[in-house]
Amino acid sequence: MTAKTRRHFLKGAGGLAAATGMATGISAPAVIAAEPIRWRFQTYAGSALGQFVTKPVIDMINEAAQGELEIELFYADQLVPTGELFRAMQRGTIDAVHSDDDSMSAPVDISVFGGYFPMATRHALDVPTLFNQYGLKEIWEEAYNEIDGVKWLSAAGQDPCNFNTRDPIRSLEDLDGLRLYTFPTAGRFLSRFGVVPVSIPYEDAEVAVQTGELDGMAWSGITEDYTVGWADVTNYITTNNISGAWIGSFFVNEERWSELTPRLQAIIMSAIEAGHHYRNQWYWGGEAKLRATGDKLELTSIPVAEWQQVEASAQEFWDEIAESGDRAQRVVKIFRDYNDAIGKAGQPYTCPA
Repeated sequence: MTAKTRRHFLKGAGGLAAATGMATGISAPAVIAAEPIRWRFQTYAGSALGQFVTKPVIDMINEAAQGELEIELFYADQLVPTGELFRAMQRGTIDAVHSDDDSMSAPVDISVFGGYFPMATRHALDVPTLFNQYGLKEIWEEAYNEIDGVKWLSAAGQDPCNFNTRDPIRSLEDLDGLRLYTFPTAGRFLSRFGVVPVSIPYEDAEVAVQTGELDGMAWSGITEDYTVGWADVTNYITTNNISGAWIGSFFVNEERWSELTPRLQAIIMSAIEAGHHYRNQWYWGGEAKLRATGDKLELTSIPVAEWQQVEASAQEFWDEIAESGDRAQRVVKIFRDYNDAIGKAGQPYTCPA
């Protein structure tokens, strides 16, 4: 038997053995494709906004994971109400979340600083600066390490918190009695000026303005107003904001995170950081363009002299929050140190967003 004939025979015999189950002396190991890890991920944002603030991150992760990890994205309140996100993630009902600590009722003593903490920031870039250069990152890690079941991953800033309303706001008196959809801590602060904070599901806010249940929102900047449809049901937006940047984070169920390989963990973190960068430019450009060329919302302003009362009240609010504990005191000190630095630096650091 020639070598060529022998190879042909062995190839045929091997194929026959595989087809009939015959033993060939050396059995090849079975190759079974591993099932992908599947996560359910919910964002604080509704579907229109989520396309820009969360979906790009999820898409990057799914593409880079190459079938090892598949994340299904859900938008605001689709699986659980936003206020229950933390507990649902802790239980494993949801595997990961994009939200602020305040809205999702995180049981940590720094949750009050998530979302829009009054007058703590001027621009979106203040947030990564505060976390990476001033020590908020270590404080957030410390706080969430004390809570079982949830791991904090990363924070970033987004848009400012302006008022978009049906009727114009041109003085502090115009805030009195306004029913506004807003964040828990922002609402607590604004109540000092007569605002009535209203908590409803995110996707119901637009209809609530149309029916008169709401007078408007203190939830976002002008980019979101146009993106999600709020500019279609309100008429005005203030140039004043109660905070220059939303502080939001990505979180994950601790057990789900530990099941990932270092490679998959690195993919997730890289996608999150890329998403932070994308949102920075999306909001920064959107705020300027829509203020300058948008035709749905008229810009109004509360005079500087009056607005200084809000700035002063925010400092009092900071003092009250700092009294709640050592960690809160440390965070407030960081805000004070940073605002002192940018105040001395002057423009553009102190320009309102």
